[in-house]
Order: sequence, then structure tokens, then C-alpha cells
Amino acid sequence: MTGGFSRPAWRLPIFAVFALLVLSALSGCSSLLWGSQQAPIVDATVMPVEPASAPVAASAPEPVETEASEPEQPKKPKKPVVKPHKVEPPPPVVTPAPPPPPPPPLIVLRTIERNEARALLDSEVQKPDGKVVGRAVDLIADALGKPREMVVNLQGFLGVGDRKVNFPWSAFRFTPAAKAAPITLNATAVPATAAKPAPVQLPLIDATVERSNGAKVGRVIDVLIDANAQPQAVVLDVNGMVSTERRTIAANWSALHFVTKDKELHPLLDLSDAQINATPPYASDKPIRAVSPAPPAAPASAPAPAPAAAAPAAAATSTAIAVSSARAAR
Repeated sequence: MTGGFSRPAWRLPIFAVFALLVLSALSGCSSLLWGSQQAPIVDATVMPVEPASAPVAASAPEPVETEASEPEQPKKPKKPVVKPHKVEPPPPVVTPAPPPPPPPPLIVLRTIERNEARALLDSEVQKPDGKVVGRAVDLIADALGKPREMVVNLQGFLGVGDRKVNFPWSAFRFTPAAKAAPITLNATAVPATAAKPAPVQLPLIDATVERSNGAKVGRVIDVLIDANAQPQAVVLDVNGMVSTERRTIAANWSALHFVTKDKELHPLLDLSDAQINATPPYASDKPIRAVSPAPPAAPASAPAPAPAAAAPAAAATSTAIAVSSARAAR
């Protein structure tokens, strides 16, 4: 058309018009809320907005320049605070108590080999030419325990005329290891006579051995003699004394003591029931274990003084030296 008003050369998009209307409404509301504040003037020339389908890439943030600062000084390491360590006194040394001493032994045993001693009872007695003349049947000892005589049962013809004769102990020679007769009677030996009153003596075979309190220990059934004609032990039958079983034990000759009571000699041996039970039995085919009572235990020695007892004396000496030095300095 040629007449009328000319149309503008550009048109606003619909969504731009809508945006302007919304801004106008908001400006009116703000004027109502804040009074006479003037609404912002919006330029009507609005730049065309690109469609939302083409998002704009976010640009990288520009680096912020900072003022050049001085380089930081390295921090000096702090010295560790060392607290003084409190020295605790060492714990007291506890000395362990010494172990208790072992119990004292009940008995003392001595071993006698079979070739060192021979039983006296029923041993054959021969003359120097080897002819057997009888058998030994007893030993007679004095109050000191020294053998004085031997009783020999001299053989007669076919057992007729046998008689017991006492010979001096010095008239015999003993050979315990001999296979033949172990006892030899001197050819010049003569029977012992009772012309002089003899001291109190004791035939040992079948003698009862007692303790010091009068209790019975056993009965002598044999005596063991060595090659020097010295008694080494006696064999005791303790049947019925401490047990019901039949037992024989060997006791050292040195353990015997002889005392005189009512003009009679009595052998004593201080062996308790426990000591007798602890003694091995005597056997003719085994080594001889002769028993003796154990000696009494030695008294315990006094304990040594403790080392701490010397400390006061040392302190007193140090004090005296210090006082002397102070006086000398004055």
C-alpha cells in the first residue's frame, strides 16, 4: 500500500515483547513497594537474543594478579624441651632365702666284700697240717669290745666225745678267702684256764642287743671276722623286734658298746625302729652292708652380718674426715 503510515523496518520478537511487559509489571510493583522510586528506564532497542538452543561456552576465569610478596623465611625448628628425668632409686635387692638343708641321713652303711670277712659261727677249724679238728661256736669279748677267747667244738670219733673248749683268741689265724677251713689253730695252742679270776666277759652268740633305754634291738646270730682277726660286724636277728617278718641285718662292730649291769656285760646298739627298717637285709651270698647310726647333725653356723650394718660406720668415718678437713682449712 502507498498510503497511510509506513511500517517500521524492524519487528520485535514475541518473547521480547513478553519480557518488556514483565519488566513493566515489576517496575510498577516496585514503585508501589518503595514509594517514589523511579523505575529504571529500559532502552527499547533490545538486542536480538540468540535462541536458547545455542549455549554460550563459559570462558576460563582470568588470572588474578597479586602483588609480589617476599619469599617466606624457613621456620627454625623448635628445640625439643627436655624435661629432667626423675631418677628412681633401684628396687631393693631381695636375697632369696637359702634352700632348707637336706634332712640328716638315718643310717650310715659300709660295704664289706665277702673275701674281706668271714662268718665265725660253724666255720671249720683246722690244724696247720690241714686236718679239721672242730668248728667255731662262739666268741667271747671283754667290756672294751676286744675278743678274748674263741669257743671251739672239738670233734670226737663219729660224734662221740665232742666237747667245747675255750682257746685264747691269739691262738687262731683267719683266712676269709680260703676255700678250705678259714680258721687255723696253732699247734702249740693250749686251752684257756680259769686259774686267774677273769674280767667280766660276754659270749656274743645268742646275746641280746639293747638300746640305751633298755628296748631290745635284736639277737646276735653271727660275727664277721677279717684277715687280721678283728671283728668287723655282727649279724642280728630282728625278728619280732620291729616287724613280724623274719629279717637279719649286719651292724658295724664299732657301733656296739658294752656296759656292765649287775656284774654282767650287755651289748648296746642305738638303732631306732626307723633305722632298722632302713637297713638292707643281710644275705650270705651278697656283699655285706653293715649299718651304723648316723652321727648327730652339726649345729647350724651363725649367719654372717648383713652388709648394710657397715653403712653407719662408713658414714661416721666420712663425717669425721669432713670435720677434720674443715678445721684444717680454718
